[in-house]
Amino acid sequence: MPCPAVDGGLFPRALYFTLPGYEGLYFQGVGVNLRAESYGFEAQKYNDKMIIVAPQLSDWGMTSARQTVALVRYFLSAYHIDETKVYANGYSGGGETMSLVMGIAPELFTAYLHCSAQWDGDLTVLAQAKTPVYMAIGRNDEYYGSARLISSYEQLVSLYREQGMTDEEIAKLVILDVKEADYFAERGISNEHGGGGFFAFDGELMGWLFGQTKE
Repeated sequence: MPCPAVDGGLFPRALYFTLPGYEGLYFQGVGVNLRAESYGFEAQKYNDKMIIVAPQLSDWGMTSARQTVALVRYFLSAYHIDETKVYANGYSGGGETMSLVMGIAPELFTAYLHCSAQWDGDLTVLAQAKTPVYMAIGRNDEYYGSARLISSYEQLVSLYREQGMTDEEIAKLVILDVKEADYFAERGISNEHGGGGFFAFDGELMGWLFGQTKE
């Protein structure tokens, strides 16, 4: 199913998947993920022609990860997608799920923004695909803490170094952004984990994501 014609011709669309945290799971009610999180709405400011997919997950494990991979592949096959611009973010439990996706089929994506979550996916698969990842979390995230994500970042960096990559090359593929307490305080946010939902409004993070393009 091609996208609508523009000026008499067809053009490929960018594609963006946003996976929600606990409040956005399917049993919370239809569409509650859109009321609980702003990533999908804020994304339109970067590309108002982009197709945005905001699924409600079945769980935070492999069931939802496999369903997400299948859904991405469906959109790539059924719509006229610019495969150099396929993006994703996952927040909280949605980040756990999307990290699993990155351990199954990271090659489907141009870049991934991992927000306020631990990393559960296979880093070896990600390192082989070299899909760029931005990891953002509060230093004192009340749900996950930051130590596990820092450890995952260090493991991924080590995998890239084993491939003979330079620090400059690695920095283009993985970024760790641990937000200190003042980041949240300046924005009137008292809860660092819940504050991860406000990363949607951070131009540095979202700008990085939608500024990536596959070669």
